[in-house]
Amino acid sequence: MPENSYEKTLSSLGVNDSIGVSWLFVELRRQFTSELADAVKKNEWARVRDRWMRSGNPIVEQLEKNWVKPTPPELQEYVLRQLQGFRAFVGIRLQAGYPLEHAEGRGPNWIENEFLKLQTAFDNELAGCLNEQDLGVTKIDWMGRKSGVLGLITETWLKPSPSDLKPVVGQELNKLRKHVESQLELRIAAAEAGAEEEDHVDLSLPGVVRALGSRHLIRQVFQEIEDIFFSIGFSVVEGPEIETPYYNFEALNIPEFHPVRDDMDTFYMELPKGTPGQLLLRTHTSPMQIRTMEKQKPPVRVIVPGRVYRRDNPDATHSFAFHQVEGLAVDSDITFCDFTGTIEYFVKQFFGPSVKTRFRPSYFPFTEPSVEFDVSCVFCGGSGTTASGTCGKCKGAGWIELFGAGMVDPAVYGFVGYDPKKVSGFAFGIGIDRLAMLKYGIDDIQAFFQNDVRFLKQFP
Repeated sequence: MPENSYEKTLSSLGVNDSIGVSWLFVELRRQFTSELADAVKKNEWARVRDRWMRSGNPIVEQLEKNWVKPTPPELQEYVLRQLQGFRAFVGIRLQAGYPLEHAEGRGPNWIENEFLKLQTAFDNELAGCLNEQDLGVTKIDWMGRKSGVLGLITETWLKPSPSDLKPVVGQELNKLRKHVESQLELRIAAAEAGAEEEDHVDLSLPGVVRALGSRHLIRQVFQEIEDIFFSIGFSVVEGPEIETPYYNFEALNIPEFHPVRDDMDTFYMELPKGTPGQLLLRTHTSPMQIRTMEKQKPPVRVIVPGRVYRRDNPDATHSFAFHQVEGLAVDSDITFCDFTGTIEYFVKQFFGPSVKTRFRPSYFPFTEPSVEFDVSCVFCGGSGTTASGTCGKCKGAGWIELFGAGMVDPAVYGFVGYDPKKVSGFAFGIGIDRLAMLKYGIDDIQAFFQNDVRFLKQFP
């Protein structure tokens, strides 16, 4: 709170509701408590008393003049009630902070009488508590370690007491502490019991049916693919989405001059100056194939599901973030026939036994030979036509490109310490979003990321 805010009106401070008023008085309490604690250490108690309560124009009087009187009627009563509580707050602390050595006629009777006044002040404050929040504030006011009344008395009365009065002060302080603790405990327990009663659930009332969430369609397709490959001996591994160029490119036989490594195709991280190396958002999940082979000797059979990133402009079939499952199998005697059987098994399990498959020659840096895998159009049954004419999904070809694959290039084995003369294997990369679109007839990939409940409810 700005210094000398009490010299201004609430409207000039921009306060026009009870929440703002409460905040101002909380800040005033903090300010006064801090000032009093500092003054006690410097033996300047009288200065703080005069500044807040007893000078010609003390702060408490300024608060009444500038905050209460000019305030609109609908807020004036609340401000006045807050001021009365603050006045009592200041008075109690000034009483507790009064240096014992300055008291006239101090003795056992005087000490006992002062503690009775403090107990009465506590009882009055407790009686004014209307809810659990008020009780919490009162507890902090009296028992807080740094600013509580009991702690202040310990510093100003008990510690500096002469030896003949210290036992009396200690005894009275313990009595007051026990009284404060016991009364607060009773009131808090009663408040909690009342709250529990208010929150009691009437089991005779009809229940409220709450809608249950479900797995996102992409997660459902992930699970289905994982189950299929798990049934034929593959394991599932996952890895980081932020990768190094080595694992994302070099170890996969993608040289430095390859166009996919340009920042027009790949998201590179902007690192602090002086940081060695580069980091990027992975463009495929293949880095985990390298990491797995580094840690594990053949045989290796894994699939790697996850999110990947590429610099594609979003449209109905492209997104800068999408999902893949890549697979790898390496052993001493794996052939292209093993690869063919594995892929056909997966496709028929996923799309149904009626689909047909075919391979077309292609090129990928990390496989040799490489192929594109096609499946007969699931919308027209491979005929290329529908009742309304040419099939719009396969453009009349009867085939839909599904994913790329091939036998692992022997150069890749050199990065992981495998002997290319002793092992062979195959690898493939499947776009999960594309599979989901084909299987469920979705024509816009952006629907997976828009969180439209109307779309999501179609796939419970």
